[in-house]
Amino acid sequence: MSRTSASLVPSAPGPSSPLTNSYTYHSSTPTAPGPYILGVDEAGRGPVLGPLVYGVAYCPVSWKTDLEQLGFADSKTLTPEKRAQLLRVLNSDHQNLGWSVRVISPQAISAGMLRIPPTNLNKQSQDATVLLIRDVLQRGLQLSEVYVDALGNTTTYEAYLSSQFPGISFTVTTKADSKFKIVGAASVAAKVTRDACVDGWTFEELIEEDDNVVRSSREENWNREFGSGYPSDPKTQTWVKNSLDPTFGFPYIVRFSWTTVKVILEKSAHSVKWIDEGQESLMKAFEGGKGREKDRCIVTKDLGIQSIGTL
Repeated sequence: MSRTSASLVPSAPGPSSPLTNSYTYHSSTPTAPGPYILGVDEAGRGPVLGPLVYGVAYCPVSWKTDLEQLGFADSKTLTPEKRAQLLRVLNSDHQNLGWSVRVISPQAISAGMLRIPPTNLNKQSQDATVLLIRDVLQRGLQLSEVYVDALGNTTTYEAYLSSQFPGISFTVTTKADSKFKIVGAASVAAKVTRDACVDGWTFEELIEEDDNVVRSSREENWNREFGSGYPSDPKTQTWVKNSLDPTFGFPYIVRFSWTTVKVILEKSAHSVKWIDEGQESLMKAFEGGKGREKDRCIVTKDLGIQSIGTL
């Protein structure tokens, strides 16, 4: 997808708009009477570059047969041209078809995974799914069936979603995008949006850079030869290595919580020693004890605080 084509995708940031924060996009709300079915799928879970995008698509239960004829399928099996054409189909019937996406920025992904306690990718994915379903319900649509493409323990996830939305029948399964057309439609929405985000990426760092020499050097290293974005792709590996600034790290398109990135930083970036003068005694006060005092710090001993088994 070219940058020009990317700018035509309504769910992607506009031209010259950097993707700094996560956001949600909704198409127009369908007007046909319900109940509705809804499919959920994602694009960009594994790549080291760009956002993770969750998509949902929805249509009336009574429109299922019509949906079957439109050509939706697992977006990975479709050409970019076919995916773009199917997104236009999603936008063509405002009475029966609707779709939404939640775009989770690379920085939000990494910040969540590195905070204490961490919000891992599964939890971030779960939160995005719940948010999108709630948004659709709040738009006044009645959902009777929801189909979710998922990895891992699908039984546990299905039970969780059912507890969050009583009265809705959930089917959570692997390869749902190839089993249910409504999930295939969600897959197309998510994939086209993510591709547009990456292909049309605006480097915020270049906008903020006043030094023309530095900007020119970065523009040369931050070309758009991203490859697939996956850590195993040699083209992606080369781009990530070349994009490193040894002092300031990587541009915001890179997920800095990925192991691939951590390894490059440890090998090629300048080491940093954080000095917090005057805090050593405070830190020592909260260090765990040893021997018989294991798991007790100075503060707990001074205050006479002890662990108890029951209240």
